[in-house]
Amino acid sequence: MTLCFAATACKKIDVNFDYSPSAPRAGEAVKFSNLSSSGEDWEWSFGDGVTSTLRSPSHTYKRPGTYAVSLQVDKKKSLRATKQITVFDTVPTFVCADSTFLIYTDYTFTANVYNPYNYRTDYTWAIGENDSLVSVGTNSLTCFFTVPDDSAEVTLQVVLNGDTTLIARKFYIQDYPTNSVYIRTAEGDYRQRIFGDRAERPLPDFTEAPLYLDQEQDTAQLYNGYLFTLSELQSVFPDLQGFHIINRKIYCRLPSGLWVSNIDGAYPVQIDGEKCYAMTLDALDNRIYWANGEGVWYMPFVGSDNNKFVTVPKQLNALKGVQKLATDSEKF
Repeated sequence: MTLCFAATACKKIDVNFDYSPSAPRAGEAVKFSNLSSSGEDWEWSFGDGVTSTLRSPSHTYKRPGTYAVSLQVDKKKSLRATKQITVFDTVPTFVCADSTFLIYTDYTFTANVYNPYNYRTDYTWAIGENDSLVSVGTNSLTCFFTVPDDSAEVTLQVVLNGDTTLIARKFYIQDYPTNSVYIRTAEGDYRQRIFGDRAERPLPDFTEAPLYLDQEQDTAQLYNGYLFTLSELQSVFPDLQGFHIINRKIYCRLPSGLWVSNIDGAYPVQIDGEKCYAMTLDALDNRIYWANGEGVWYMPFVGSDNNKFVTVPKQLNALKGVQKLATDSEKF
């Protein structure tokens, strides 16, 4: 008797359940089947605040989404199984994991389409003319918004088994402060804000731009207590037209392009073979900006001892006739 009781007490109870249909819709009854090997009582939690004590209950979800369903089969609350169930919307829609949207930030939108019978489905995405596409997947879109606005729109057309549904959603796009590059051309001064690896379109700005551009110069610089001058450095670089020093590197503006070398002139390396008309350093983002005949370019500071670099320069804009560049020292 004792051995028989011990064997029964040690037998593991397997807690398990299933549900049907496998791809339920909002408003459709879902049948939960209790597959547990044993148990004392039943306590279901359907993930939307509703519970049940029936052995195999039915439940109807009012809204689409993913819910964590759990089944508990003992009073001590130690025997439990949990599964995720996805409830689809009857009408095709799309969702985004983010609820706050900022300019020049990537966001991914994913279609949520009820298609349990695997009918042919075609997706067509569209964004506003001021917004930029990053990538389009089979049922997803990644893009970023370039203008602060309360009516930025993303649309999705779904053709499912010959039936067409058009979904359009508007989003409030927020601005946020960042640092800027200021550009002087013969036509006027421009301000271009920098957002990571992306930049605002160059916009005329007559408040801050002249302030930074007027004080910008690259013919003399105090570095580690020593005043470097253009005339002094021309003994090493005879055609030198301007320079900046940072992190023991000297960036040289020459008719033959943009060069970088160690502060003593060792290991000179050409960054750009086009004539360099202007340049500036941005210590906030650790970048150098320069202008040639095709526009303004940028890249991270060179960090190697022999000044070799693997980063490919990127074009910031195509403004022609750039005379001067500057960056600000704070974000706004």
